[in-house]
Amino acid sequence: MYYPHFGLQQPPFKITPNTDFFFSGGNRGAVLDALVYAIANGEGIIKVVGEVGSGKTMLCRMLQTILPERIESIYLANPSVAPEDVLHAIAFELQLQLPKDADRLKVMQALQAHLLNRHAEGRQVVIFVEEAQGMPLATLEEIRLLSNLETKQDKLLQIVLFGQPELDENLNQEQIRQLRERITHRFNLGPLQTKDVGEYLIFRLRAAGYHGPHLFTDASIKKLSHAAQGLVRRVNILADKALLAAFAENAYQVTPKHVKAAIQDSEFAESSYGQQFGRYKRFVTWFMYLLVILGGLSIAAMLWQQSTAQKTNANVAGQQAQPAMIKPSTIKPNLPQGARQSAVAVTNTQMGVNNLSALTNPSVSANVSAPAILKDAAMASDRADAAESKNSVGLVNQRLDAMSRLLQSAKPDTILLQIKSVPNALPVGVQGEEHQLAMELERLSQQVEVDNIYLYRMQQKDGLYTVVLYGAYERRVDALEALKSLPPYVKNSRPYMRTLAGISKDMAIIP
Repeated sequence: MYYPHFGLQQPPFKITPNTDFFFSGGNRGAVLDALVYAIANGEGIIKVVGEVGSGKTMLCRMLQTILPERIESIYLANPSVAPEDVLHAIAFELQLQLPKDADRLKVMQALQAHLLNRHAEGRQVVIFVEEAQGMPLATLEEIRLLSNLETKQDKLLQIVLFGQPELDENLNQEQIRQLRERITHRFNLGPLQTKDVGEYLIFRLRAAGYHGPHLFTDASIKKLSHAAQGLVRRVNILADKALLAAFAENAYQVTPKHVKAAIQDSEFAESSYGQQFGRYKRFVTWFMYLLVILGGLSIAAMLWQQSTAQKTNANVAGQQAQPAMIKPSTIKPNLPQGARQSAVAVTNTQMGVNNLSALTNPSVSANVSAPAILKDAAMASDRADAAESKNSVGLVNQRLDAMSRLLQSAKPDTILLQIKSVPNALPVGVQGEEHQLAMELERLSQQVEVDNIYLYRMQQKDGLYTVVLYGAYERRVDALEALKSLPPYVKNSRPYMRTLAGISKDMAIIP
Protein backbone atom coordinates (compact mmCIF):
# COMPACT_ATOMS: atom_id res chain seq x y z
CA MET A 1 0.00 0.00 0.00
CA TYR A 2 2.64 2.54 1.04
CA TYR A 3 5.42 1.22 -1.22
CA PRO A 4 5.04 3.74 -4.13
CA HIS A 5 4.63 6.59 -1.63
CA PHE A 6 8.19 6.01 -0.35
CA GLY A 7 9.69 4.79 -3.64
CA LEU A 8 9.91 1.14 -2.56
CA GLN A 9 9.86 -1.76 -4.99
CA GLN A 10 8.97 -4.46 -2.43
CA PRO A 11 8.00 -4.71 1.25
CA PRO A 12 11.07 -3.86 3.35
CA PHE A 13 10.05 -5.31 6.71
CA LYS A 14 8.45 -8.71 6.13
CA ILE A 15 9.07 -11.07 9.05
CA THR A 16 9.52 -14.10 6.77
CA PRO A 17 13.29 -14.79 6.58
CA ASN A 18 14.66 -13.60 3.23
CA THR A 19 18.40 -13.97 2.72
CA ASP A 20 18.42 -10.91 0.41
CA PHE A 21 17.66 -8.84 3.53
CA PHE A 22 20.30 -10.37 5.83
CA PHE A 23 21.80 -7.65 8.03
CA SER A 24 25.44 -8.25 8.95
CA GLY A 25 25.52 -5.57 11.65
CA GLY A 26 24.85 -6.14 15.32
CA ASN A 27 27.48 -8.93 15.31
CA ARG A 28 25.33 -11.06 12.95
CA GLY A 29 27.93 -11.10 10.18
CA ALA A 30 30.70 -12.09 12.59
CA VAL A 31 28.59 -14.95 13.97
CA LEU A 32 27.79 -16.13 10.44
CA ASP A 33 31.48 -16.19 9.45
CA ALA A 34 32.39 -18.04 12.66
CA LEU A 35 29.67 -20.63 12.01
CA VAL A 36 30.91 -21.26 8.48
CA TYR A 37 34.43 -21.80 9.82
CA ALA A 38 33.25 -24.06 12.67
CA ILE A 39 31.17 -26.23 10.32
CA ALA A 40 33.86 -26.52 7.67
CA ASN A 41 36.82 -27.13 10.00
CA GLY A 42 35.55 -27.84 13.49
CA GLU A 43 34.47 -30.96 15.32
CA GLY A 44 31.78 -31.75 17.83
CA ILE A 45 28.47 -29.94 18.24
CA ILE A 46 27.71 -26.23 17.70
CA LYS A 47 25.11 -24.26 19.67
CA VAL A 48 23.42 -20.95 18.72
CA VAL A 49 21.17 -19.34 21.35
CA GLY A 50 19.00 -16.25 21.02
CA GLU A 51 15.69 -14.84 22.23
CA VAL A 52 12.47 -15.25 20.26
CA GLY A 53 12.69 -13.04 17.16
CA SER A 54 16.45 -12.42 17.42
CA GLY A 55 17.20 -13.78 13.91
CA LYS A 56 18.16 -17.44 14.43
CA THR A 57 16.09 -18.71 11.49
CA MET A 58 17.55 -16.06 9.17
CA LEU A 59 21.04 -17.13 10.26
CA CYS A 60 20.20 -20.75 9.51
CA ARG A 61 18.89 -19.85 6.05
CA MET A 62 22.06 -17.86 5.32
CA LEU A 63 24.21 -20.81 6.34
CA GLN A 64 22.39 -23.08 3.91
CA THR A 65 22.94 -20.46 1.20
CA ILE A 66 26.64 -19.68 1.62
CA LEU A 67 28.11 -23.00 2.76
CA PRO A 68 30.45 -24.57 0.18
CA GLU A 69 28.89 -27.03 -2.26
CA ARG A 70 30.82 -29.90 -0.72
CA ILE A 71 28.80 -29.47 2.49
CA GLU A 72 25.37 -31.08 2.35
CA SER A 73 22.89 -29.67 4.89
CA ILE A 74 19.61 -31.08 6.22
CA TYR A 75 17.06 -29.22 8.31
CA LEU A 76 14.99 -30.52 11.26
CA ALA A 77 12.27 -27.98 12.06
CA ASN A 78 9.94 -30.13 14.20
CA PRO A 79 11.13 -30.35 17.82
CA SER A 80 8.42 -32.84 18.97
CA VAL A 81 10.20 -35.91 17.67
CA ALA A 82 10.32 -39.06 19.80
CA PRO A 83 13.72 -40.73 20.31
CA GLU A 84 12.74 -43.76 18.24
CA ASP A 85 11.60 -41.52 15.34
CA VAL A 86 14.45 -39.02 15.05
CA LEU A 87 16.77 -41.38 13.14
CA HIS A 88 13.98 -42.08 10.64
CA ALA A 89 13.43 -38.32 10.28
CA ILE A 90 17.12 -37.73 9.51
CA ALA A 91 17.18 -40.64 7.06
CA PHE A 92 14.10 -39.19 5.34
CA GLU A 93 15.80 -35.79 4.97
CA LEU A 94 18.84 -37.54 3.46
CA GLN A 95 16.46 -39.35 1.07
CA LEU A 96 17.57 -42.79 2.19
CA GLN A 97 15.35 -45.63 1.00
CA LEU A 98 14.41 -47.64 4.11
CA PRO A 99 11.47 -49.94 4.92
CA LYS A 100 8.92 -48.39 7.26
CA ASP A 101 9.43 -51.14 9.84
CA ALA A 102 13.24 -50.78 9.90
CA ASP A 103 14.52 -50.92 13.48
CA ARG A 104 16.99 -48.53 15.06
CA LEU A 105 20.05 -50.66 14.24
CA LYS A 106 19.22 -50.85 10.53
CA VAL A 107 18.60 -47.11 10.31
CA MET A 108 21.88 -46.37 12.08
CA GLN A 109 23.77 -48.70 9.72
CA ALA A 110 22.18 -47.03 6.68
CA LEU A 111 23.10 -43.58 8.00
CA GLN A 112 26.68 -44.60 8.66
CA ALA A 113 27.03 -46.13 5.17
CA HIS A 114 25.64 -42.95 3.57
CA LEU A 115 27.97 -40.70 5.58
CA LEU A 116 30.99 -42.87 4.72
CA ASN A 117 30.12 -42.62 1.03
CA ARG A 118 29.85 -38.85 1.31
CA HIS A 119 33.19 -38.70 3.12
CA ALA A 120 34.83 -40.82 0.41
CA GLU A 121 33.51 -38.32 -2.15
CA GLY A 122 35.10 -35.45 -0.22
CA ARG A 123 31.72 -34.20 0.95
CA GLN A 124 30.43 -33.32 4.42
CA VAL A 125 26.99 -33.51 6.04
CA VAL A 126 25.60 -31.06 8.64
CA ILE A 127 22.27 -31.16 10.52
CA PHE A 128 20.53 -27.93 11.53
CA VAL A 129 18.15 -28.51 14.46
CA GLU A 130 15.67 -25.61 14.88
CA GLU A 131 13.80 -24.92 18.14
CA ALA A 132 16.12 -27.31 19.96
CA GLN A 133 14.88 -26.05 23.33
CA GLY A 134 11.56 -27.82 22.67
CA MET A 135 13.13 -31.17 21.81
CA PRO A 136 12.83 -33.94 24.45
CA LEU A 137 16.10 -34.63 26.25
CA ALA A 138 16.00 -38.27 25.16
CA THR A 139 15.80 -37.15 21.51
CA LEU A 140 18.72 -34.77 21.98
CA GLU A 141 20.70 -37.65 23.45
CA GLU A 142 19.84 -39.81 20.42
CA ILE A 143 21.13 -37.04 18.13
CA ARG A 144 24.27 -36.79 20.27
CA LEU A 145 25.02 -40.46 19.54
CA LEU A 146 25.23 -39.58 15.84
CA SER A 147 28.27 -37.41 16.61
CA ASN A 148 30.12 -40.64 17.45
CA LEU A 149 30.13 -41.59 13.76
CA GLU A 150 33.65 -40.84 12.58
CA THR A 151 36.72 -42.03 10.73
CA LYS A 152 40.23 -42.06 12.17
CA GLN A 153 40.70 -38.40 11.28
CA ASP A 154 37.28 -36.77 10.79
CA LYS A 155 33.75 -36.62 12.11
CA LEU A 156 31.21 -37.87 9.59
CA LEU A 157 28.48 -35.52 10.78
CA GLN A 158 28.27 -31.95 12.09
CA ILE A 159 25.35 -30.90 14.32
CA VAL A 160 24.18 -27.29 14.87
CA LEU A 161 21.56 -26.62 17.56
CA PHE A 162 19.49 -23.42 17.27
CA GLY A 163 17.40 -22.59 20.32
CA GLN A 164 16.04 -20.09 22.80
CA PRO A 165 17.70 -19.48 26.21
CA GLU A 166 15.71 -22.42 27.62
CA LEU A 167 18.10 -24.65 25.65
CA ASP A 168 20.90 -23.71 28.06
CA GLU A 169 18.67 -24.69 30.99
CA ASN A 170 17.98 -28.09 29.39
CA LEU A 171 21.67 -28.69 28.68
CA ASN A 172 22.55 -27.94 32.33
CA GLN A 173 20.62 -31.00 33.50
CA GLU A 174 22.74 -33.87 34.77
CA GLN A 175 21.31 -36.56 32.48
CA ILE A 176 22.35 -34.60 29.36
CA ARG A 177 25.91 -33.77 30.46
CA GLN A 178 27.46 -35.96 27.74
CA LEU A 179 25.86 -33.77 25.07
CA ARG A 180 26.94 -30.62 26.91
CA GLU A 181 30.57 -31.80 26.94
CA ARG A 182 30.48 -32.35 23.15
CA ILE A 183 29.61 -28.69 22.39
CA THR A 184 32.79 -27.10 21.05
CA HIS A 185 31.44 -23.76 19.75
CA ARG A 186 28.84 -21.53 21.44
CA PHE A 187 27.28 -18.41 19.90
CA ASN A 188 24.77 -15.94 21.33
CA LEU A 189 22.56 -13.59 19.30
CA GLY A 190 22.07 -10.57 21.53
CA PRO A 191 19.56 -7.76 20.93
CA LEU A 192 20.44 -4.90 18.57
CA GLN A 193 21.56 -1.64 20.12
CA THR A 194 19.85 1.64 19.14
CA LYS A 195 22.68 2.50 16.72
CA ASP A 196 22.36 -0.93 15.12
CA VAL A 197 18.58 -0.53 14.81
CA GLY A 198 19.04 2.71 12.83
CA GLU A 199 21.51 1.00 10.48
CA TYR A 200 19.23 -2.01 10.18
CA LEU A 201 16.23 0.11 9.17
CA ILE A 202 18.05 2.00 6.41
CA PHE A 203 19.69 -1.24 5.19
CA ARG A 204 16.31 -2.92 4.75
CA LEU A 205 14.88 0.16 3.06
CA ARG A 206 17.80 0.28 0.60
CA ALA A 207 17.40 -3.46 -0.11
CA ALA A 208 13.73 -2.80 -0.92
CA GLY A 209 14.62 -0.10 -3.49
CA TYR A 210 14.63 3.14 -1.46
CA HIS A 211 17.26 5.76 -2.47
CA GLY A 212 16.51 8.86 -0.41
CA PRO A 213 17.66 10.03 3.05
CA HIS A 214 16.81 8.07 6.19
CA LEU A 215 13.04 7.78 6.53
CA PHE A 216 13.20 7.49 10.34
CA THR A 217 14.26 10.42 12.53
CA ASP A 218 16.76 9.85 15.35
CA ALA A 219 14.02 10.28 17.95
CA SER A 220 11.75 7.77 16.21
CA ILE A 221 14.61 5.24 15.95
CA LYS A 222 15.31 5.57 19.67
CA LYS A 223 11.64 5.14 20.54
CA LEU A 224 11.24 2.15 18.22
CA SER A 225 14.40 0.46 19.49
CA HIS A 226 13.30 0.88 23.11
CA ALA A 227 9.85 -0.60 22.42
CA ALA A 228 11.23 -3.51 20.35
CA GLN A 229 13.94 -4.27 22.96
CA GLY A 230 16.40 -4.77 20.09
CA LEU A 231 14.65 -7.90 18.75
CA VAL A 232 14.70 -8.03 14.94
CA ARG A 233 11.20 -9.40 14.48
CA ARG A 234 9.68 -6.68 16.67
CA VAL A 235 11.69 -4.02 14.84
CA ASN A 236 10.21 -5.27 11.55
CA ILE A 237 6.64 -5.22 12.89
CA LEU A 238 6.90 -1.72 14.38
CA ALA A 239 8.74 -0.25 11.37
CA ASP A 240 6.11 -1.56 8.97
CA LYS A 241 3.25 -0.10 11.04
CA ALA A 242 5.11 3.21 11.50
CA LEU A 243 5.53 3.58 7.72
CA LEU A 244 1.84 2.86 7.29
CA ALA A 245 0.97 5.56 9.86
CA ALA A 246 3.22 8.08 8.05
CA PHE A 247 1.61 7.20 4.72
CA ALA A 248 -1.85 7.73 6.24
CA GLU A 249 -0.79 11.30 7.14
CA ASN A 250 0.79 11.86 3.71
CA ALA A 251 4.16 12.35 5.46
CA TYR A 252 7.51 11.41 3.95
CA GLN A 253 9.41 10.85 7.18
CA VAL A 254 8.62 8.71 10.21
CA THR A 255 8.43 10.65 13.48
CA PRO A 256 7.97 9.52 17.12
CA LYS A 257 4.23 10.15 16.71
CA HIS A 258 4.04 7.50 13.99
CA VAL A 259 6.13 5.06 16.04
CA LYS A 260 3.85 5.66 19.02
CA ALA A 261 0.84 4.75 16.88
CA ALA A 262 2.62 1.55 15.81
CA ILE A 263 3.43 0.70 19.44
CA GLN A 264 -0.17 1.18 20.54
CA ASP A 265 -1.26 -1.21 17.77
CA SER A 266 1.19 -3.93 18.91
CA GLU A 267 0.44 -6.36 21.72
CA PHE A 268 4.04 -6.89 22.76
CA ALA A 269 4.96 -3.22 23.25
CA GLU A 270 3.72 -0.14 25.06
CA SER A 271 4.76 3.50 25.04
CA SER A 272 7.68 4.66 27.13
CA TYR A 273 5.23 6.66 29.23
CA GLY A 274 3.18 3.55 29.78
CA GLN A 275 6.28 1.60 30.78
CA GLN A 276 7.37 4.27 33.23
CA PHE A 277 3.87 4.48 34.68
CA GLY A 278 3.70 0.69 34.87
CA ARG A 279 6.98 0.53 36.79
CA TYR A 280 5.83 3.32 39.13
CA LYS A 281 2.48 1.59 39.65
CA ARG A 282 4.16 -1.72 40.45
CA PHE A 283 6.49 0.01 42.90
CA VAL A 284 3.58 1.69 44.71
CA THR A 285 1.62 -1.57 44.78
CA TRP A 286 4.50 -3.54 46.31
CA PHE A 287 5.15 -0.74 48.81
CA MET A 288 1.50 -0.85 49.94
CA TYR A 289 1.67 -4.64 50.23
CA LEU A 290 4.77 -4.30 52.39
CA LEU A 291 3.06 -1.78 54.68
CA VAL A 292 0.04 -4.08 55.08
CA ILE A 293 2.25 -7.08 55.87
CA LEU A 294 4.32 -5.13 58.42
CA GLY A 295 1.16 -3.79 60.03
CA GLY A 296 -0.33 -7.27 60.24
CA LEU A 297 2.85 -8.66 61.78
CA SER A 298 2.88 -5.87 64.38
CA ILE A 299 -0.73 -6.53 65.36
CA ALA A 300 -0.11 -10.28 65.50
CA ALA A 301 2.94 -9.73 67.75
CA MET A 302 0.93 -7.54 70.13
CA LEU A 303 -1.92 -10.05 70.31
CA TRP A 304 0.55 -12.90 70.92
CA GLN A 305 2.21 -11.01 73.76
CA GLN A 306 -1.17 -10.26 75.36
CA SER A 307 -2.27 -13.89 74.95
CA THR A 308 1.00 -15.16 76.43
CA ALA A 309 0.65 -12.85 79.42
CA GLN A 310 -2.94 -13.93 80.04
CA LYS A 311 -2.02 -17.62 79.82
CA THR A 312 0.89 -17.11 82.22
CA ASN A 313 -1.33 -15.38 84.74
CA ALA A 314 -4.00 -18.06 84.41
CA ASN A 315 -1.44 -20.85 84.90
CA VAL A 316 -0.02 -19.18 88.01
CA ALA A 317 -3.50 -18.76 89.46
CA GLY A 318 -4.40 -22.35 88.64
CA GLN A 319 -1.23 -23.69 90.27
CA GLN A 320 -1.92 -21.72 93.44
CA ALA A 321 -5.54 -22.98 93.59
CA GLN A 322 -4.81 -26.66 92.76
CA PRO A 323 -1.18 -27.45 93.53
CA ALA A 324 -1.72 -31.21 93.38
CA MET A 325 -3.33 -31.37 89.92
CA ILE A 326 -1.34 -33.26 87.26
CA LYS A 327 -1.06 -31.34 83.96
CA PRO A 328 -1.58 -33.33 80.75
CA SER A 329 1.54 -33.83 78.64
CA THR A 330 2.11 -31.25 75.89
CA ILE A 331 4.39 -33.52 73.81
CA LYS A 332 3.22 -33.62 70.20
CA PRO A 333 4.12 -36.76 68.25
CA ASN A 334 5.63 -36.25 64.81
CA LEU A 335 2.62 -37.42 62.79
CA PRO A 336 1.30 -36.79 59.25
CA GLN A 337 -1.44 -34.17 58.96
CA GLY A 338 -4.34 -36.60 58.58
CA ALA A 339 -3.10 -38.84 61.37
CA ARG A 340 -2.35 -35.82 63.59
CA GLN A 341 -5.98 -34.72 63.35
CA SER A 342 -7.14 -38.21 64.32
CA ALA A 343 -4.70 -38.24 67.21
CA VAL A 344 -5.92 -34.86 68.45
CA ALA A 345 -9.52 -36.08 68.29
CA VAL A 346 -8.66 -39.24 70.23
CA THR A 347 -6.66 -37.26 72.79
CA ASN A 348 -9.38 -34.68 73.33
CA THR A 349 -12.09 -37.34 73.71
CA GLN A 350 -10.13 -39.41 76.21
CA MET A 351 -9.05 -36.35 78.21
CA GLY A 352 -12.66 -35.24 78.43
CA VAL A 353 -13.79 -38.63 79.73
CA ASN A 354 -10.96 -38.84 82.25
CA ASN A 355 -11.54 -35.30 83.53
CA LEU A 356 -15.27 -36.06 83.96
CA SER A 357 -14.40 -39.22 85.88
CA ALA A 358 -11.99 -37.26 88.05
CA LEU A 359 -14.73 -34.82 88.99
CA THR A 360 -17.27 -37.52 89.92
CA ASN A 361 -14.73 -39.90 91.43
CA PRO A 362 -11.54 -38.25 92.72
CA SER A 363 -9.77 -41.59 92.99
CA VAL A 364 -9.82 -41.96 89.24
CA SER A 365 -7.55 -38.95 88.69
CA ALA A 366 -4.59 -40.93 89.89
CA ASN A 367 -5.12 -43.37 86.99
CA VAL A 368 -5.15 -40.69 84.27
CA SER A 369 -2.00 -41.20 82.16
CA ALA A 370 -1.08 -38.78 79.37
CA PRO A 371 1.55 -41.17 77.89
CA ALA A 372 -1.17 -43.79 77.54
CA ILE A 373 -3.34 -41.34 75.63
CA LEU A 374 -0.42 -40.49 73.33
CA LYS A 375 0.27 -44.17 72.81
CA ASP A 376 -3.29 -44.69 71.58
CA ALA A 377 -2.95 -41.65 69.30
CA ALA A 378 0.33 -42.97 67.88
CA MET A 379 -1.29 -46.35 67.22
CA ALA A 380 -4.09 -44.55 65.33
CA SER A 381 -1.45 -42.66 63.33
CA ASP A 382 0.41 -45.90 62.46
CA ARG A 383 -2.83 -47.44 61.21
CA ALA A 384 -3.49 -44.35 59.04
CA ASP A 385 0.07 -44.45 57.62
CA ALA A 386 -0.25 -48.16 56.84
CA ALA A 387 -3.55 -47.61 55.04
CA GLU A 388 -2.10 -44.71 53.01
CA SER A 389 1.02 -46.70 52.06
CA LYS A 390 -1.11 -49.68 51.04
CA ASN A 391 -3.25 -47.46 48.81
CA SER A 392 -0.13 -45.96 47.15
CA VAL A 393 1.40 -49.39 46.50
CA GLY A 394 -1.92 -50.62 45.18
CA LEU A 395 -2.21 -47.71 42.76
CA VAL A 396 1.34 -48.23 41.45
CA ASN A 397 0.78 -51.96 40.92
CA GLN A 398 -2.58 -51.27 39.32
CA ARG A 399 -1.08 -48.92 36.70
CA LEU A 400 1.82 -51.34 36.04
CA ASP A 401 -0.75 -54.09 35.35
CA ALA A 402 -2.71 -51.71 33.12
CA MET A 403 0.44 -51.20 31.01
CA SER A 404 0.92 -54.97 30.68
CA ARG A 405 -2.67 -55.37 29.48
CA LEU A 406 -2.26 -52.52 27.02
CA LEU A 407 0.84 -54.14 25.50
CA GLN A 408 -1.14 -57.32 24.90
CA SER A 409 -4.28 -55.71 23.48
CA ALA A 410 -3.21 -52.54 21.61
CA LYS A 411 -1.49 -52.15 18.23
CA PRO A 412 2.29 -51.46 18.12
CA ASP A 413 1.74 -48.04 16.53
CA THR A 414 -0.51 -46.90 19.40
CA ILE A 415 0.79 -43.55 20.69
CA LEU A 416 1.22 -42.63 24.36
CA LEU A 417 2.45 -39.38 25.96
CA GLN A 418 5.54 -39.86 28.12
CA ILE A 419 5.39 -37.47 31.08
CA LYS A 420 8.53 -38.26 33.05
CA SER A 421 10.88 -40.91 34.44
CA VAL A 422 11.04 -41.39 38.22
CA PRO A 423 14.09 -43.12 39.78
CA ASN A 424 13.23 -46.12 41.94
CA ALA A 425 14.30 -45.61 45.53
CA LEU A 426 13.71 -49.31 46.34
CA PRO A 427 14.56 -52.45 44.35
CA VAL A 428 11.60 -54.17 42.73
CA GLY A 429 10.22 -56.84 45.04
CA VAL A 430 11.08 -55.03 48.26
CA GLN A 431 7.97 -54.36 50.32
CA GLY A 432 6.95 -50.69 50.35
CA GLU A 433 6.69 -48.62 47.18
CA GLU A 434 9.16 -45.75 46.71
CA HIS A 435 7.80 -42.53 48.17
CA GLN A 436 8.70 -40.25 45.24
CA LEU A 437 6.73 -42.31 42.72
CA ALA A 438 3.71 -42.60 45.01
CA MET A 439 3.67 -38.85 45.59
CA GLU A 440 3.97 -38.15 41.84
CA LEU A 441 1.02 -40.44 41.09
CA GLU A 442 -0.99 -38.69 43.78
CA ARG A 443 -0.27 -35.29 42.20
CA LEU A 444 -1.00 -36.51 38.67
CA SER A 445 -4.31 -38.07 39.73
CA GLN A 446 -5.45 -34.57 40.71
CA GLN A 447 -4.65 -33.26 37.20
CA VAL A 448 -5.66 -36.07 34.81
CA GLU A 449 -7.75 -39.24 34.91
CA VAL A 450 -5.88 -41.89 36.84
CA ASP A 451 -7.30 -44.63 34.58
CA ASN A 452 -5.35 -43.09 31.67
CA ILE A 453 -2.00 -43.25 33.51
CA TYR A 454 0.35 -46.13 32.64
CA LEU A 455 3.64 -47.20 34.23
CA TYR A 456 6.50 -49.44 33.20
CA ARG A 457 10.02 -50.17 34.45
CA MET A 458 13.15 -49.28 32.47
CA GLN A 459 16.72 -50.21 33.32
CA GLN A 460 19.33 -47.46 32.86
CA LYS A 461 23.05 -47.38 33.56
CA ASP A 462 22.50 -45.58 36.87
CA GLY A 463 19.66 -47.80 38.05
CA LEU A 464 16.03 -48.69 37.61
CA TYR A 465 13.44 -46.06 36.59
CA THR A 466 9.67 -46.05 36.44
CA VAL A 467 8.35 -44.29 33.33
CA VAL A 468 5.02 -42.46 33.65
CA LEU A 469 2.82 -42.27 30.53
CA TYR A 470 -0.62 -40.87 29.77
CA GLY A 471 -3.32 -41.84 27.29
CA ALA A 472 -3.37 -44.31 24.38
CA TYR A 473 -4.25 -42.99 20.91
CA GLU A 474 -4.64 -44.79 17.59
CA ARG A 475 -4.16 -41.62 15.53
CA ARG A 476 -1.24 -39.21 15.73
CA VAL A 477 -3.55 -36.20 15.32
CA ASP A 478 -5.48 -37.25 18.45
CA ALA A 479 -2.23 -37.60 20.40
CA LEU A 480 -1.10 -34.13 19.29
CA GLU A 481 -4.41 -32.64 20.37
CA ALA A 482 -4.15 -34.34 23.76
CA LEU A 483 -0.57 -33.12 24.13
CA LYS A 484 -1.68 -29.52 23.58
CA SER A 485 -4.57 -29.78 26.07
CA LEU A 486 -2.60 -31.22 29.00
CA PRO A 487 -2.74 -29.21 32.26
CA PRO A 488 0.14 -26.77 32.91
CA TYR A 489 1.52 -28.94 35.72
CA VAL A 490 1.93 -31.87 33.33
CA LYS A 491 3.28 -29.68 30.50
CA ASN A 492 6.06 -28.45 32.81
CA SER A 493 7.57 -31.96 32.59
CA ARG A 494 7.95 -31.51 28.78
CA PRO A 495 5.88 -34.58 27.72
CA TYR A 496 6.36 -36.06 24.26
CA MET A 497 4.88 -38.81 22.10
CA ARG A 498 5.99 -42.45 22.22
CA THR A 499 4.82 -45.44 20.23
CA LEU A 500 3.93 -48.68 21.96
CA ALA A 501 6.49 -50.47 19.77
CA GLY A 502 9.24 -48.11 20.94
CA ILE A 503 8.18 -48.53 24.56
CA SER A 504 8.26 -52.32 24.42
CA LYS A 505 11.88 -52.18 23.18
CA ASP A 506 13.27 -50.31 26.18
CA MET A 507 11.19 -52.00 28.88
CA ALA A 508 13.40 -53.67 31.48
CA ILE A 509 13.08 -57.40 32.13
CA ILE A 510 12.44 -57.55 35.87
CA PRO A 511 13.36 -60.89 37.49
